[in-house]
Amino acid sequence: MVRGYSVRTPSISKTQTPTPIQCITRQTGAYALIDSLRRHGVEHIFGYPGGAILPIYDELYLWEARDEIQHILVRHEQGAAHAADAYARATGKVGVCFGTSGPGATNLVTGIATAHMDSIPMVIITGQVGRASIGTDAFQETDIYGITLPIVKHSYVVRDPKDMGRIVAEAFLIASTGRPGPVLIDVPKDVGLEEFDYEPVEPGTVRLPGYRPTVKGNPRQINQALNLIRRARQPLLYAGGGAITSASHAELHKLAEIFQIPVTTTLMGKGAFDESHPLALGMLGMHGTAYANFAVSECDLLIAVGARFDDRVTGKLDQFACHAQVIHIDIDPAEVGKNRAPQVPIVGDVRQVLMDLLRRHEELGISPEPNQTREWLARINRWREDYPLQVPQHSESLSPQEVIVELGRQAPQAYFTTDVGQHQMWAAQFLKTGPRRWISSAGLGTMGFGVPAAMGVKIALPNEQVICVAGDASVQMNIQELGTLAQYGINVKTVIINNGWQGMVRQWQEAFYGERYSSSNMEAGKPDFVKLAEAYGIKGMVIKSRDELKDAIAEILAHDGPVLVDVHVKKDENCYPMVAPGKSNAQMIGLPERPKLDKAIELVYCTSCGAKNVATNNFCPECGTKL
Repeated sequence: MVRGYSVRTPSISKTQTPTPIQCITRQTGAYALIDSLRRHGVEHIFGYPGGAILPIYDELYLWEARDEIQHILVRHEQGAAHAADAYARATGKVGVCFGTSGPGATNLVTGIATAHMDSIPMVIITGQVGRASIGTDAFQETDIYGITLPIVKHSYVVRDPKDMGRIVAEAFLIASTGRPGPVLIDVPKDVGLEEFDYEPVEPGTVRLPGYRPTVKGNPRQINQALNLIRRARQPLLYAGGGAITSASHAELHKLAEIFQIPVTTTLMGKGAFDESHPLALGMLGMHGTAYANFAVSECDLLIAVGARFDDRVTGKLDQFACHAQVIHIDIDPAEVGKNRAPQVPIVGDVRQVLMDLLRRHEELGISPEPNQTREWLARINRWREDYPLQVPQHSESLSPQEVIVELGRQAPQAYFTTDVGQHQMWAAQFLKTGPRRWISSAGLGTMGFGVPAAMGVKIALPNEQVICVAGDASVQMNIQELGTLAQYGINVKTVIINNGWQGMVRQWQEAFYGERYSSSNMEAGKPDFVKLAEAYGIKGMVIKSRDELKDAIAEILAHDGPVLVDVHVKKDENCYPMVAPGKSNAQMIGLPERPKLDKAIELVYCTSCGAKNVATNNFCPECGTKL
């Protein structure tokens, strides 16, 4: 008998459900943890070992040896959290990561906060000092339970190994249901070592008193919403991350087409609606399309679907959709009315609510008026023509937009991850992606997210093309994960949009801080990215001109293995359109000049007659009032 293990479960194939233990057996807390994770379908864990979590890693060694689970050894715990996060975003499953006590656990915090802000289902396992040492300032002791309370959906400290199976089952239930989010399980070292009579807890068998997320929307409110939609002349669908999480893209598409409602998405909602569809307006908000921002400023009905009225979306809140009635559909009652009071609040799963709304429409058998939104769509199409997204072509250098467009052209079905900054916004503007194929840190805006996120996606979906769009500043925050890519041969393509700056910081300093570029230039000390890639044993490339771009991208995508490519772009390119802080979405800067007008349109209203869009000259064209 080895280490007191009297009975082992049969070998579990990665494609099979674990065979339940039919009787109570003598096992350790570490065994109970790994066995419980496998019973919940976990195939991959991202992590980094250390003293307090060694009992768990010692058990994991045996499971890996039998090919029942795979552990991906990252180079920094933050990378583990981001990889598990992106694994969940790409698949809809719960991502899992490990870290030891003290600095190992605190290194996970940024990744936990990233997942929390974007409502991503994760289970985080941390090692902890022994139970008798907790609270004594023991070596590598931190109160990770207390540190992470504001950034998790729920937390556990396992005080008795007998609770392990139940806690894991509860953690997966909480992380993946209702509004998803990260759940922390802190495991003291001696809990992992202690033997006990282990009785497995199967998925779906635990019940949490008081935890009953609302799924079905209120029928009366669904009827009210349907009545508003039928009467609206200038409706707009505003889809957020909840539309992705709930897999409601088919229902969203059907609703938009039946009532001919244009659709705009948030950064988190990107891909929830076919971005090539005539009704698609792209992203709205600070760096959204002009036509999406004009539409939200002019709509008479705003249907918010799994969105939370984030400040980067709304601009000046009291001027956001200020002429519209609002329908707000969200599974989290805390979000409904938090920033904007809706006329019709509907708490429930987005997909279920949309299905019920469509079903109710069919039951009533009343077809929408065929021309109800024709004038509205015509106005939006004029905005599209007058204010398209710009792809500059400079004689002396590549523009970042050109690079993004070429990536999208050559890899239209890829999964894209990003870091955070200008390159992220350009990617959001120009890449057209499907559901779950756009993976980016939205709420927290975490630099360094892109490479480990791409790693997580590729581990989850090994047969898919995965591309990370990074910036030269943000990529360096987790550049060590190139070592993980090399070790496991993870075929990720990392494209660095290299302008030698913290690009978004520089743009703000230029626009709002008198061109005082304080600590935003990254030229000094910048690495040779090609040599750095080669030092890790992966392919490195550089692109410096437009003539090289097309063939180089093709070569990158064709290479069988990870690639890091350094693309030199125009150093002072800015990301437009842009809604300045404190301004409404209609007050964008960086728009192209509107044809036949002296200046770019501002959506304002005549104070005398209320006519719209009157900022074309000094007098209202309807009543002649001087503006």
